Amino acid sequence: MKIIVGLGNPEEKYLKTFHNMGYIAVGDVAAKLNVKFKKKECEAFTAEANVNGEKVILARPVTYMNNSGRAVKQLLAKYKAGIADLVVLYDDYDIPKGSVRIRPSGSAGTHNGMRSVIAETGSSDFVRIRIGIRDPEINIPIINYVLSEVRKEDYELFISACGRAADAAIALAQDVTVENVMTKYNG
Repeated sequence: MKIIVGLGNPEEKYLKTFHNMGYIAVGDVAAKLNVKFKKKECEAFTAEANVNGEKVILARPVTYMNNSGRAVKQLLAKYKAGIADLVVLYDDYDIPKGSVRIRPSGSAGTHNGMRSVIAETGSSDFVRIRIGIRDPEINIPIINYVLSEVRKEDYELFISACGRAADAAIALAQDVTVENVMTKYNG
């Protein structure tokens, strides 16, 4: 089993913001697996897929970014999944825009949503797929930046990055090792 969570904010006004890259990427996972987010449970919209005979739960928490960990903790409990079954997709201001980086564990860095996930689960030993959003040409406070909309000239770059992040998540659901996924998709 895998639980793949895309971090973001649920309101329409946040739809095209940098902070919703996780929502967009997990939406790409759902599209590639031909499932839809139909159910609301554990403070998240969820979809269920089957990958190579294994159950895969896709989730978009509705707790808003800074409380994402509440939904993740509830999903792990409901599906009796361990921390090793968790994959989290999210935007990362600490890496260049359009890049994708997969890590088997780590800190939250500057990301409050990840800080919440780590605090609520009591662990940082889960796979994370980070979608880089930092643009060195834009110099505004991080909070303003992450809640701003992606510029039109960068839209295709981010759509591509979210697609690669989705492909990496699907590979993990297919039991490809994290090391092999990192080799193929990091960069």
